[in-house]
Amino acid sequence: MLQDEGNPDFVQEVVGLFAEDSERILSELTKALEMEPVDFKKVDAYVHQFKGSSSSIGAQRVKAVCVDFRAYAETENKEGCLQALQQIKQEFFAVKSKLEALLQLEQQILAAGGSVPMME
Repeated sequence: MLQDEGNPDFVQEVVGLFAEDSERILSELTKALEMEPVDFKKVDAYVHQFKGSSSSIGAQRVKAVCVDFRAYAETENKEGCLQALQQIKQEFFAVKSKLEALLQLEQQILAAGGSVPMME
């Protein structure tokens, strides 16, 4: 995992922000899909934002689900959107768990006197 010598908590901060922002977006998507009528433009905007942040952090499976989700939103397919929302939650929580485990291992390496590669 990349680190920045000037900011050793860089990766932890980025992962934390990604997790917080993602959970907020998932909450907003859930609310938006519960509304009648559904504002599919709003749903699409949230999914677009989520796709960008997932791509930036390397969560490719989340990004892939976002592509399908946006297609459902564009065609105003509520059932498809609801299915995609469940799938996106599953993929997000899987990647979040893996990132948290990676950060824990990194902390254990550092605590044991090891080193973690730094960004140049």
